[in-house]
Amino acid sequence: MNGMSSILVIDDEESMRHMLSIILKKEGYDVVCAGNGEQALTVLKKQDFDFILCDIKMPKMDGIEFLKRLKTPPPSPSPLEGEGRGGGVVIMMSAYGTIDTALECMKLGAYDYISKPFKPDEIILTLKKAEEREKLKRENIRLKETLSKEYQSEIITKDKKMLDMLNLVKKVSDYNTTVLITGESGTGKELAARAIHYSGVRRDRSFIPVNCGAIPKNLIESELFGHVKGAFTDAIRTKTGLFEESDKGTIFLDEIGELPMDMQIKLLRVLQDGEIRKVGDTKAVKVDVRVIAATTKNLSEEIKKGGFREDLFYRLNVIQIHLPPLRERKDDIPVLAEYFLKQYCERFGKVIKYIDADAMEALLNYRWHGNVRELENVIERAAILEDGEMITPECLPFMETQDTRRLQTQEVSDFSIKRAEDDIEKELIKKALNATGGNRTHAAKLLEISHRALLYKIKEYGL
Repeated sequence: MNGMSSILVIDDEESMRHMLSIILKKEGYDVVCAGNGEQALTVLKKQDFDFILCDIKMPKMDGIEFLKRLKTPPPSPSPLEGEGRGGGVVIMMSAYGTIDTALECMKLGAYDYISKPFKPDEIILTLKKAEEREKLKRENIRLKETLSKEYQSEIITKDKKMLDMLNLVKKVSDYNTTVLITGESGTGKELAARAIHYSGVRRDRSFIPVNCGAIPKNLIESELFGHVKGAFTDAIRTKTGLFEESDKGTIFLDEIGELPMDMQIKLLRVLQDGEIRKVGDTKAVKVDVRVIAATTKNLSEEIKKGGFREDLFYRLNVIQIHLPPLRERKDDIPVLAEYFLKQYCERFGKVIKYIDADAMEALLNYRWHGNVRELENVIERAAILEDGEMITPECLPFMETQDTRRLQTQEVSDFSIKRAEDDIEKELIKKALNATGGNRTHAAKLLEISHRALLYKIKEYGL
């Protein structure tokens, strides 16, 4: 046994309580005894138990009544306030048992039923089975929570539009309705699809992502639906398609706008009839697959151009989830940047404590055409290049281009040396304050000016 499990023994016979107490303590259980249901409920007010062994025939309150009180707590506090809270796995015992009694106990929430007299091994075996079942239940719950948290926690946001999107994900996760996810490249469409799958009832089944644009046109039907041996020249064995592999789970069709027109017709048939047909086969196979599709294209425009079927669009677009570009959710940039920095510091064994104000300002002002994916790549590069304790603008790959563009603009439109000097002075003061964590005395020493002069300049530049 791992650790010490606690057991409450409820029996009106003192000899039975004594015998069970000796047997169970020998097996390593922590045992507490009660003479009837009322005493047991009083004990349960103060202590929780992993298991309860309860006799059925007892004075004052028998086992059946005890079970009812245990599994149905009163709606408001009573003289026995707290009863029913310390449940645990209940195993009933009786010398007068019948099948009907056993069934009634099970309906009321008991795990098992043992007829008296019983051998010590019998009671131990029953407890071991119950213990194993509880262990499996806890493990299953833990795994489900881990999966759910893993895929929802990867969508890091404080943006209102994104939070609304996550609420929609939760609402649709348990339904089999098709979902169309739209948004620019790098906005996290696959993460949203995974969140839908792992938040819903299909979480224990397969999630299979497919990039429709990455599969050659002559192979895509075989990849999605499979083929039978001899269906074409290279078909040397029967192949199961991705739809069949996704049975009872979810298939994520990324870049659905790249799907050839003939495959669009076949996909429409799958969505309508819930069945697929392998290449070269004459029989259709039923599949239970939840379809989530994603696209960077404007499918309405593609329909007008004749590049996408309108009927398929309406089949896919039952629920649409749109992911806004990163430049429209600026509040998320600092949060995501810090998250990625922590991830890559752990991976590379770096100790970089923060991103300085100038670097963060540059991140906030950048356009992010590659969205979250580009931001992650930028932070990864910065974490590799930085040997100190903070990310500075010099580590950011796009800063050189921005500085060059700014200088070119100044060359054309601004010839004032005074203004250029002021700009440089202001930047140096900001960097010194960042480097000293806002300590003005130390910053003045770095700048080689007096403390009073620094205070004056901070006020002058509005810092």
